[in-house]
Amino acid sequence: MFSKQLLIPRNFTTQSPTPTFLPPLPNFPFHLKFFSHKFPSISQLYLPFHSHLPQASPSRNQQQEGEDEDEDEDEEEDQARAAVSGILRESGVSEEESVEIASKSPKYVKMLVDGVRDLEEWNSWRRGDEEDVSFEEKVYCLAREKGDYGRLAFLESIGLSLSSALSVARYLSSESLPGLIEKVKFVKEMFFASKDNEGFLGKNARRMMMHLSIPIDEDLQQTLSFFEKIEARRGGLDMLCSKDASFRYLVESFPRLLLLSVESHLKPMMKFLEDVGVEGGSMRNVLLLYPPIIFYEIEKDINSRLRAFKKIGAAEKDLGRMLVKYPWIISTSIQENYENILSFFDGEKVPKSSVDSAIKSWPHLLGCSTLKLKVMVEQFGEFDVRNKKLGKVIATSPQLLLRKPNEFLEVVSFLEELGFDRETVGRILRRCPEIFAANIEKTLKKKLEFLSSIGISNDHLPRVIRKYPEIFVSDINRTLLPRTKYLRRTGLSKTDIAFMIRRFSPLLGYSVEEVLRPKLEFLVQTMEKPLKEVVEYPRYFSYSLEKKIKPRFWVVKGRNVDCSLKDMLAKNDEEFAADFMDVQGMPTDPSHY
Repeated sequence: MFSKQLLIPRNFTTQSPTPTFLPPLPNFPFHLKFFSHKFPSISQLYLPFHSHLPQASPSRNQQQEGEDEDEDEDEEEDQARAAVSGILRESGVSEEESVEIASKSPKYVKMLVDGVRDLEEWNSWRRGDEEDVSFEEKVYCLAREKGDYGRLAFLESIGLSLSSALSVARYLSSESLPGLIEKVKFVKEMFFASKDNEGFLGKNARRMMMHLSIPIDEDLQQTLSFFEKIEARRGGLDMLCSKDASFRYLVESFPRLLLLSVESHLKPMMKFLEDVGVEGGSMRNVLLLYPPIIFYEIEKDINSRLRAFKKIGAAEKDLGRMLVKYPWIISTSIQENYENILSFFDGEKVPKSSVDSAIKSWPHLLGCSTLKLKVMVEQFGEFDVRNKKLGKVIATSPQLLLRKPNEFLEVVSFLEELGFDRETVGRILRRCPEIFAANIEKTLKKKLEFLSSIGISNDHLPRVIRKYPEIFVSDINRTLLPRTKYLRRTGLSKTDIAFMIRRFSPLLGYSVEEVLRPKLEFLVQTMEKPLKEVVEYPRYFSYSLEKKIKPRFWVVKGRNVDCSLKDMLAKNDEEFAADFMDVQGMPTDPSHY
């Protein structure tokens, strides 16, 4: 590109952030002291200040000189970017991309500009004059002398700091720049293609770290170091799925990533993950939560470790779901702890099927030490939750095993303050263990406020909760409110609804479309009964419409008997047959009449 050569001393370097070491100066007839390669500006010199003397303001000439210097610096940087763009084009990069890369690598450009200025000073000391070489040519020659062929500029343009780019570039000396650019595009697409449920990634990363309580291997240590770099940024781990925010740290933490072959390694890895059930949108979760997996050999490292989970009856689809939830399952540390956990629950006489179900649905358990698990198991034992009972609890709510004992006991105290004794608390634990993993302020107390808002007094709370503790883990806006609003729309008053819930609180657990609406429509339109019937007997909604309500109604109608819902439905089959049927049996077809 340029024909002139620039004399560059062999001990000259621009990679260090410290001032450049200058070569020995010739013997000048006057004494020189060591000084920085950049002379201080007039504003940096120490001048005595005399307050009694008038202070001179900058002259117009001084201001003009400052503006001229700024313009010269801008011009030099423009020429430097042009030189960098030229180097990139020589390396096979398109003109458009070369201009973009040069514009996005300001620190690399500045390093070259400062290097050329240092050389100009050194050359003037050596010869007393400067060669007739343009600034752009000098930058070009210096960049060529460095021999990175534009890799540093490109690495800075994708977000790496200059110091990190220098470090990573050493791994990539055999990579052509166009090939490296295409590989970066592929890796970004592979790791960051999906934007669905972005908040889940950071939340899961924090959860995985919080519940990790076993010695870890080198791959997990590298993963945690990667997380710590992201956590230190504004936005923390919520920025993990941001391509702009985290790709830099991904490459810095795992520089060998850009050495992997797209065709022989990366694409086969994507296909394998898809084959085990990690679909496109979920692949990001696995790769970003456990980047070392990208370096593993599919059969030797991944498949062999996944097969270990066949012990818990995990099918192929289960393995994919487990990988998405907890990709650390294939680390050597987790694999070793997996055996310890199976042995621990076997010693506690917990049914294996329950343990299998718990691990498949909540694989985060595998990062927890057996010592921590033992503490929670002992807590459950105080409420007579052991052996098979413990199995039912952990199969339903395995995350409860990862709670801290004090958090569990806080929920126990909350329930006791509502008037429940320890025996009842134990029954609630066995029936709805999710309650004990819920937040008291954000979840449990909110449900009490809801019950109060629909007319349930504090005196009636224990009965309502005892009959339907699941209300504590029901969503107010998506389930509870829509059901009470539907009942109001049918003509029931707020008082009627409160009365119904006090008598039969599981009413709040029934779907509008699947239970409430069809049964009310049958009551009013077919049975021709008033709404007050369900106010008196809200348990009506608990019976099957097809298997019990309709058959018994047709029998009663056929006998031309007028009876209450309770009389029609509360009796068992023998009692109902004795009261309403003859020996011929109960017809179920309404056309019979």
